[in-house]
Amino acid sequence: MVNNNETLITGEMLHRYYELNKQKKEIELEMNHLKDSFQNYFNKLVGAQQKGEITVSGFKLQRQIRKTEKFNEEETIKRLEDLKMTDLIQVIRKPDDTKIKAALDLGLLTNKHLEGCMITSFSPAISVKPITPR
Repeated sequence: MVNNNETLITGEMLHRYYELNKQKKEIELEMNHLKDSFQNYFNKLVGAQQKGEITVSGFKLQRQIRKTEKFNEEETIKRLEDLKMTDLIQVIRKPDDTKIKAALDLGLLTNKHLEGCMITSFSPAISVKPITPR
């Protein structure tokens, strides 16, 4: 098969892609297992929310702890309203997709009403699967 760039797609290329993708998934699983082991080790060594560092066989293993803070939206909004500081609350106006689709289904809106409002985007995805199960 030939595409616009005159690149030949071979069965060997497809097979290689399929095998590499399979290996990638196996590697990710193994890496996640190792990361869990490292986390458990540091949890026992220094505690759950503590950074740590060890050196073994010429490799340094470090655990860093990232701290993120954000406001509990419901509680913060209630508190700010109680304090009469509503100017510190964002009002975000955006279309409600679910309600718009329901209005279209019920006939309250037509596609013509929303002409020019829909943004469509496309993203290519590659999938290679054997035709016969392996």
